[in-house]
Amino acid sequence: MDVVIFGATGMVGQGVLRECLLAEDVARVVTLGRTPAGRHHAKLRDIVQGDLFDLGTIEAELRDLDACFFCLGVSSAGMTEAAYRRLTHDLTLSVAERLARLNPRMTFVYVSGAGTDSSEQGRTMWARVKGQVENALTRLPFKAVFLFRPGAIQPLHGIRSKTRAYRLGYAVLGPLLALLRLALPRWILPTESLGQAMLNAARHGAPKPILESPDIHALAQGERR
Repeated sequence: MDVVIFGATGMVGQGVLRECLLAEDVARVVTLGRTPAGRHHAKLRDIVQGDLFDLGTIEAELRDLDACFFCLGVSSAGMTEAAYRRLTHDLTLSVAERLARLNPRMTFVYVSGAGTDSSEQGRTMWARVKGQVENALTRLPFKAVFLFRPGAIQPLHGIRSKTRAYRLGYAVLGPLLALLRLALPRWILPTESLGQAMLNAARHGAPKPILESPDIHALAQGERR
């Protein structure tokens, strides 16, 4: 497979990038973001693009791809709905519409979040906007669209969140999270499992388009190295 990852510097993106570089059936990995992915590998093409709304100059790099893992996201804390919508809804759809035109046989995997509001009518701003994104993605002419809604995530293999508050939280709660994962393996997802589940969705599909934490856990078990 040839794949592209948006948001490869974030915690989830780092996880799927690691799994893609390890996977024998992944031949080419394109990472695209505003900062370097920070990895070097023979099959990795790391593209730094200041304006992700304007990908016209690099369209050649975005053709003949089998899957997109869209892990790009921002926290809604302190943001107006208009600002959050531009970075969450407008940017995602701008990228996805271009990829659908260039790669009609592509599988698009979008990392949303637990609690996303598919009705688009709820009172929680971030959940409502994420729901709008999910619904819009399912209307695009991809081969398949899978919407991942993870809840608690355990970073492994040296992966760290870019958000300072999250890093502090993981530093304090990390040991507790490891214990909780033993008790609740279907609800506490390590970054490794998220990456494996995304790859399996691209390889084989998934039972349904919206995948909550237990569904992601099950999909990750579908193929182990």
